[in-house]
Amino acid sequence: MGAWQLLLAGLVMLLGLFGVLVPGVPGVWLVWAAVMWWSLQAQTGQAWWLLVGATALLLLTQVVVWQLPARRLRGVGVTRRMVAYAGVGALLGFILLPVVGAVPGYIGGIYLCERLRLGGHRPAMTSTRTVMRAIGTSVLVELFACLMIVGAWMGAVLAES
Repeated sequence: MGAWQLLLAGLVMLLGLFGVLVPGVPGVWLVWAAVMWWSLQAQTGQAWWLLVGATALLLLTQVVVWQLPARRLRGVGVTRRMVAYAGVGALLGFILLPVVGAVPGYIGGIYLCERLRLGGHRPAMTSTRTVMRAIGTSVLVELFACLMIVGAWMGAVLAES
């Protein structure tokens, strides 16, 4: 598989990661489609196992998300800035503390955004809890699964080269 095809697959995965954070965008399925396309192009045992693992993980993620309370966006105060802070926090956490760092990074990003907006610790904590109850948990589950898949894909690509 050529460098341009790898770059394109990586860009689709990155778009999928951002899509998880934006309501209405099928980010999870963009990540899966990029892994499937890469697997069909690479045609190695490792690529097929990654596709099987990604499929199983994303199906499990969908079951978990269906079991969580429905997303309640009205009255919560979720802004684009908060989504950006949460996404950057999750990505930095995932890189700095591999895999498990995405969770505190995501929550920390929401907290930081609310701390800057509200100015104090207590109101920021209250707002962070409200956001996590309303939409944060389901988005976090999907984002964490997608980050794990992208990390596994990057490992597989680096192992092949």
